Amino acid sequence: MQRYRNKEEFIEELKKRYQLYDQEFNDIKEEEKNLLQPGVGKTPSQNISYQLGWTHLLLQWESDERKGIEVKTPAPNYKWNNLGGLYQSFYDQYSSYSLQEQRELLQNKVNEIITWIENLDDETLFTPGRRKWATTPAQWPVWKWVHINTIAPFKSFRAQIRKWKKEKGTA
Repeated sequence: MQRYRNKEEFIEELKKRYQLYDQEFNDIKEEEKNLLQPGVGKTPSQNISYQLGWTHLLLQWESDERKGIEVKTPAPNYKWNNLGGLYQSFYDQYSSYSLQEQRELLQNKVNEIITWIENLDDETLFTPGRRKWATTPAQWPVWKWVHINTIAPFKSFRAQIRKWKKEKGTA
C-alpha cells in the first residue's frame, strides 16, 4: 500500500485521484447511468453511489466519535463479513439522484474529508489507536482508513468506468 510522507502529500494524492475519477463521468449520458455492461460489476450510478456511501460513513464515524456516540463499523445493522447489503443500501440511497447530482454530492464529501484531514494533527492522522472507530485488530491509523475508502477505490473504480465505456464503445 502506498505511504505518505505527510498530510499535504496525502491530501494532494486524494485530490488528484478524485479529479481523475470524476473526469471519467464527463462523457456518460444521464440515460446511461443505470446501464450495466458485461464484465463490469457496477453501473455508473452504482459506482459513484459506492463512493458516496463510504465517504459518508468515514465522516459519520468521525462525527459520532467526536460527539461521544459509540461507532458501529461498518454501519449499524451491517457486519464486515456481509457487505453486499451495505453496498445495496448505498445504491438504493443515491439511485434517485441524477449522475450530475451524484457527482456534486461526491465532490462535497471529498471536500469535507479534505477539510477534516487538514484539521487533524499528524499524530491523529498517522498513528494507530487515535480514534476508537479506526482501532481494529489490524491497528490501522486514520489515514489508512481514508485511503482504502477514497484514494484506492478512486483508482480501481476509475478503471471500472473506463472498462464500462470501452464495453459500451465510447472509450
